[in-house]
Amino acid sequence: MKLSHADALNIGNILAEVGRTEIMPRFRRVREIEVRTKTSAFDVVTEADEIAEQAISAALLRAFPNAVVIGEEGTARDPAALDQVGTAELAFIIDPIDGTRNFTSSLPLFGSMVAATMRGEIVFGAIHDPVSNDTAFALRGEGAWLEMPDGRRHDLKVAAAVPVKQMDAVVGVNFLPEPLRATVAGNLSRLGVSAWLRCAAHEYRMAASGHCHLLFYNKLMPWDHAAGWLLHREAGGYSAHFDGSPKPVNLTGGLLCAPDEASWHAAQQAILTPAG
Repeated sequence: MKLSHADALNIGNILAEVGRTEIMPRFRRVREIEVRTKTSAFDVVTEADEIAEQAISAALLRAFPNAVVIGEEGTARDPAALDQVGTAELAFIIDPIDGTRNFTSSLPLFGSMVAATMRGEIVFGAIHDPVSNDTAFALRGEGAWLEMPDGRRHDLKVAAAVPVKQMDAVVGVNFLPEPLRATVAGNLSRLGVSAWLRCAAHEYRMAASGHCHLLFYNKLMPWDHAAGWLLHREAGGYSAHFDGSPKPVNLTGGLLCAPDEASWHAAQQAILTPAG
């Protein structure tokens, strides 16, 4: 089985419909909807996340009745669901609202992500922006592109390689353990500029579109990274865990994404080597 361009657009339409009907009507109405914390005050969930995940899951199962659907919020209730990512003939991994902290802060910087895996291999990714109503797609071996609401399509390509001192990087140190957190924070001046958007959906779209050079992550839940990892790869980028191993669906080991392999090695040394 192989997902086609028509399948990709169908999934994009599902995300767009749920964005229009379930997510955007609840945006900037945080006082009227339920917001709860999960693992910490920085990890929150709203009724919009849960309702959107249910709607996306149901629509995917109507379109692909034999698929397994694994959602971020559903997995919080049943962690064993993650075990199916590596074994299912076709599995969809859903993050209904990535950037929920931005969503609850009335900041229009959040997105919906769906990745598809076949026996553990990531073969499809889509990242939808409900605010602008456009979707970035990737099909394994077939490239990455941005589909506009009017049907226009733009191919995506990562930025050209530059020296480390000129690199524009997305680096979030908040989830790093010590002493790695102190090391990375102390090395940020080796880069050109660094920021953190609190939204992997838009960070991956930025990198795949050539608007930044590096992405640096420590926490690797598949709904946060599977779709974006493939988008970046199909746009020409190179990524690996901090130790250089390439497996994208590992839950640990960190992830560094760069324009090419040489840039990856230069950035890895600059960011992860203790000063001294």
